[in-house]
Amino acid sequence: MFTAINPYNQRKLKTYRADTTAGIERKLKQADRAFADWSALLLSDRTAYLRKVGNYLHTNKQRYGELITAEMGKTLQEAISEVEKCAITCTFYADHAEAFLADEVIESDAAHSYITYQPLGAVLAIMPWNFPFWQAMRFAVPGLIAGNVGLLKHAPNVPGCALAIEEIFRESGLPDGVFQTLLVDVPVVETLLKDQRVKAVTLTGSGRAGASVASIAGRQIKKSVLELGGSDALVVLADADLEKAAETAVKSRMQNAGQSCIAAKRFIVDKKIKKSFTELVMHHIQQIRQGDPMNEATTMGPMARLDLADNIEQQYRQSIVKGAKPLTSGALQRSGCNVEPMLLDKVKPGMPAFDEETFGPLAVLIDAKDEVDAIRLANQSDFGLGSAIWTQDQEKGDYLARQIQAGSVFINGLMRSDARVPFGGIKTSGFGRELSEAGIKEFVNMKTVWIEKS
Repeated sequence: MFTAINPYNQRKLKTYRADTTAGIERKLKQADRAFADWSALLLSDRTAYLRKVGNYLHTNKQRYGELITAEMGKTLQEAISEVEKCAITCTFYADHAEAFLADEVIESDAAHSYITYQPLGAVLAIMPWNFPFWQAMRFAVPGLIAGNVGLLKHAPNVPGCALAIEEIFRESGLPDGVFQTLLVDVPVVETLLKDQRVKAVTLTGSGRAGASVASIAGRQIKKSVLELGGSDALVVLADADLEKAAETAVKSRMQNAGQSCIAAKRFIVDKKIKKSFTELVMHHIQQIRQGDPMNEATTMGPMARLDLADNIEQQYRQSIVKGAKPLTSGALQRSGCNVEPMLLDKVKPGMPAFDEETFGPLAVLIDAKDEVDAIRLANQSDFGLGSAIWTQDQEKGDYLARQIQAGSVFINGLMRSDARVPFGGIKTSGFGRELSEAGIKEFVNMKTVWIEKS
């Protein structure tokens, strides 16, 4: 059984029955049958279906936004924006899939040689709860347009969202079996990955989960894409627009109650402007309004689960024990999953707030001697997902961006995922890419066709 609990007030929302072994087998058979027909459709037919999905999402964004907020706690406006982002992504791929998947002619000594991109089959997606619609849709939309079929194993605390995503594809008219949700627990994942009808896997989650899934997939010789979180650095140089940098830093860190893999988690600041920047950050943190996430006046909702709130509190307290200085209230204010925004100063390597991914409303300040030291500190991490640099010298920003070890660098802007550009990381943040042309080509067979001269 899977039970959805409202994280704001801990009230039980609904209980869902897990799929039985027989039910899982039926869905795998249905996916296998669906792939044969779905992959045979013209690309233009598949894109037409996904345009319908985008329209359906847009029309029903309020209803699905309320479901997201109820199950995982983000503010209603954040949830509605998440649904709208999914709709926009449907349109993006519908507009560009033909160009992305077009045969690519290769100059050679053949009479004619080219690369064609063909789907693999059923792709299993193991998705997290923090962006319950967006995480699933950014795998599903390009994957389905490419001709694959999708199987979603979602996080256990958002079962209503998981089933709603399947509903969206069904109500948009897609054939049965093209996208299915599996309400299963973690032990079933290995069985699914070993099934010959599952051709590939994508996972967004912890490093531990990623290592396990990649190991199983590797033994089965199956393609995997992993997005495993980050401890993203936001580097503020002495010549930065401090007001804009501070406002964006707080927005990046505190949106979704700090539960974002690509949030700015480590503020690495040139010591020459550290005092001014800190004052501005404190000001913007003080403007945050916590409360009922369904209330329009609320700007930050609760964390999604009690164990997650426990973990961020532990990281906060352990960092203080090791020498970090609390700039918000030293005695953390918390009620259940409702955790106040936190800011730590004097954070250094060896503290949990520096070394680990802090998945909650905790921002940290790190002193840098100069820009060289700032880049060194940014790279002193096992993670390599996103990052940001704030400087009014764009040439310098471009030069330093190339020195940062991460999947993306945003100069004077908010770190985010966007359908138009690749998303993913290096080091223990994972491998492979989602979104853009790179994302749609992760789960296809890049087939070479060579026609010899007669």
